[in-house]
Amino acid sequence: MTSADGRRPPSAKEWTLCLYLCENDPATTARIVLDTGDGLLECCAEAHRNPCDAVVPEIGDEVAAGRALISLGRRLLRAADGDIAATGAPETSRPAPLWRLPRE
Repeated sequence: MTSADGRRPPSAKEWTLCLYLCENDPATTARIVLDTGDGLLECCAEAHRNPCDAVVPEIGDEVAAGRALISLGRRLLRAADGDIAATGAPETSRPAPLWRLPRE
């Protein structure tokens, strides 16, 4: 429905993100599952502790989770870029986007 001034009413959506961490010293694996209601996106990432470093599990959790979140962000931006192109929007000259950086 569109109002008299042509604006659409606001809408709200809820996406559910689950983050799973698995520690197997010296490695920590993070798995993220994003449920958009229309589909699922899943990303995984790892962190490895240097054997010379102190055992601090929280650091591995943070590094692995951060890497998985970055990966998920890149996937979402790539999907948006494809959707924008599919609408026929003209290409513009813009800086290299984050999702086109070399993969880790």
